[in-house]
Amino acid sequence: MQFDQACFTCSAFVYGQFIFTTWALSPFFYGCRKIRMRMPEQLAKLIEPAVTGLGYELVDLEFESQGRILRLYIDHADGITIDDCSKVSYQVSGILEVEDPISGQYQLEVSSPGMDRPLVKPEHFQRFTGQMARIQILRPIGNQKRFKGRITAASDESVTLETETGSVELTYGAIEKARLVPEF
Repeated sequence: MQFDQACFTCSAFVYGQFIFTTWALSPFFYGCRKIRMRMPEQLAKLIEPAVTGLGYELVDLEFESQGRILRLYIDHADGITIDDCSKVSYQVSGILEVEDPISGQYQLEVSSPGMDRPLVKPEHFQRFTGQMARIQILRPIGNQKRFKGRITAASDESVTLETETGSVELTYGAIEKARLVPEF
């Protein structure tokens, strides 16, 4: 069964040597806005080889410290199914159990990026040139931190958006978070 635009979430609750798994299906997956770290380097270096070894792309990785949730977004050219999330969850759970990079209990969620997929790497912006995006930056430019517009250009250093008020170029280092805006 193939679900291209739906978002699947597989949660694995790690407690000692036991891993408990739950599933959810929703049209969109909204993360909690509490304290989050995006693509923590140590975790990405540990997890990404396993994800790519299974034939998937690790789109993004978040760790919500208050809720103790490690959230992975994976993608594949053919879309993501529940079985794909399960494979990645099983593989990554084993690695995390052995390496133990997060102390204490936490939940592992493996999800498709969904229709409002996060844009994290320069390749993501380049792949989705011509699409609508919502970008939030770290420091305001002229009292504005949030931009919504069409991606008109993307290089290895920056992305250009055509907004209602004109064109704006943002360096990737200035971006706090970015997502596609689904168009219907």
